[in-house]
Amino acid sequence: MINLEELKQYKRIHLLGIGGTSMSGIAEILKKIAPGTPIREGLDNILKARTGALLLITDKQEVIDEIVDGGFNINEDYTSSKLYELAKMDGAIILSGDMKKILFANAQLIPSYQIPTVETGTRHRTAERTAKQTGELVISISQRRNIITIFKDNYRYILEDTDVVLNKANQAIQTLEKYRKVYDSKLSILNEYEFNDIVTLENVIIAIQRAEMVMRVADEVNRAIDELGEEGRLLEMQLDELIGDLEKEELLIIKDYIAPGKKRTCEKILDEIKKLGHDDLVKSEKFAKLLGYEDFDNYDEVGVYTRGYRVLNKIPRMPSNIVDNLVKSFKSFQHILAADIPKLDEVDGIGEVRARTIKQSLKRMQEQFVFDNLML
Repeated sequence: MINLEELKQYKRIHLLGIGGTSMSGIAEILKKIAPGTPIREGLDNILKARTGALLLITDKQEVIDEIVDGGFNINEDYTSSKLYELAKMDGAIILSGDMKKILFANAQLIPSYQIPTVETGTRHRTAERTAKQTGELVISISQRRNIITIFKDNYRYILEDTDVVLNKANQAIQTLEKYRKVYDSKLSILNEYEFNDIVTLENVIIAIQRAEMVMRVADEVNRAIDELGEEGRLLEMQLDELIGDLEKEELLIIKDYIAPGKKRTCEKILDEIKKLGHDDLVKSEKFAKLLGYEDFDNYDEVGVYTRGYRVLNKIPRMPSNIVDNLVKSFKSFQHILAADIPKLDEVDGIGEVRARTIKQSLKRMQEQFVFDNLML
């Protein structure tokens, strides 16, 4: 089980501020304004000069007609120096959707005052209301607090200094390494238990819980990588090495143990797991219900059997359709293990050579899993 202290540590990483507010498309926005991009250079120059700025990014003429008042029609190619100079004026700057054109400067944005806002400063209140009313990207740079805040629809996101983001991301990577080790140890136990047919529902739930915790911290690191731009390349390499094909493996565990007769697809169940709150990650009953099982007093006493999708996918050069044929033919992993070469050969798509490869691969895996657990 996940203990209380581990959950607190997980929450601390998740709330470090790497991701801030979760929103659809935030990753693409962060990439567009990441360090090394022309727009970020302009924003950083304004930040250093402490002049403050308000930027509306849009290609929609109806948005400009609705909310922009006055100002100068610029219609010039974007450069960071032009943005810096124009920000010295009090009004808003309007950029094209691709941020390659400066359309207007020293303009006034007039969103509806009836739109609620949690911001306090005039510039930020205008930015939030404009984003909510138009659905467009609005960037506000605070002159007093010297921070960059982006608004899109109903969401806000504060861009932090690169060093701060990098430091938080490194903390998350360290936690990710620990979580990955714990997940690997739990998966190693599941591997051996599957071959010995002694898997309990608790073993399955713990493996999925651990996988999900790893993936959520990885999402935070991914968002930091988007925000860091060129500065995040090393982090991206570390993350790729740590995660590998973990998400696929999590899906295959669900596919192996979804209760018979469960109508929802494995992909749908995984989506619902990802929607669980942080506190629900420790609740075994939540995972059991999603997998289609009843609420038991002790999940460690509930025996379950694997269909074998995950282990069979580890066999080299094993097409997924062959794996599907095997599982459909034998129904469970134990029946596949017990089958001799002629029996395996009867399955559609499996000849004698492949049948022999399957038997040999499963034998090697079983020996390796026993050895791995002895080394834990």
